[in-house]
Amino acid sequence: MPQTPHVERHFAAGALVRDTVIGMSDGLTVPFALAAGLSGAVTSTGIIVTAGLAEVAAGAIAMGLGGYLAAKSDAEHYVRERAREELEVREKPAEEAAEVLELLQSYGLTVEQGAPIMDAFRQRPQAWVDFMMRFELGLEKPDPRRAIASALTIAGAYVVGGLIPLSPYFFFAAVSTGLNLSVAVTLVALAAFGYVKGRFTGTAPLRGALQTVLIGGLAAAAAFAIARAIA
Repeated sequence: MPQTPHVERHFAAGALVRDTVIGMSDGLTVPFALAAGLSGAVTSTGIIVTAGLAEVAAGAIAMGLGGYLAAKSDAEHYVRERAREELEVREKPAEEAAEVLELLQSYGLTVEQGAPIMDAFRQRPQAWVDFMMRFELGLEKPDPRRAIASALTIAGAYVVGGLIPLSPYFFFAAVSTGLNLSVAVTLVALAAFGYVKGRFTGTAPLRGALQTVLIGGLAAAAAFAIARAIA
């Protein structure tokens, strides 16, 4: 009888989604709060658009830089920890072997069952270090392009998110009309973003949409209140 090939489908773009969520969520809320606050203080949509675009540019640069530095820090931390593990495998092999056996026991293997695995690791010290990095320290080898990709993803998502609440002010001269439409399109965008995020991450899309609208709406409302109080 022909066998149906077993295909496992796992979501493998967690870092990309995380960066997109960071950039998009802030992009949707911060420029909205700025535009809403200015709506109560000025009568020209031109001023709101100019200030909003300046904030989007500054925010994208700042958040992209933050993502770059965070990813670089993760990579540097991995390099330091790997160097330490390599040193310990060379200079303290008995202690490291005991740690391996302890880790294997935590997965239900006995000392006798773990001994052949440990013998194999002694023949392959780099695989030994890989094992310790993954299962002792919980660290995965970072992609060397991760820092640039993170910066561009966060910055790009911030720009896209920031233009959504500002877009009504591009087309309507009345500030009040722009504000009302900005609230509407921002809530719709939050719902769509939450739904898509849920589809990508495997969670219930409708629940993801509701959570995103609730959390993003509360954040935007709080920022709006503060901006209006200051203005």
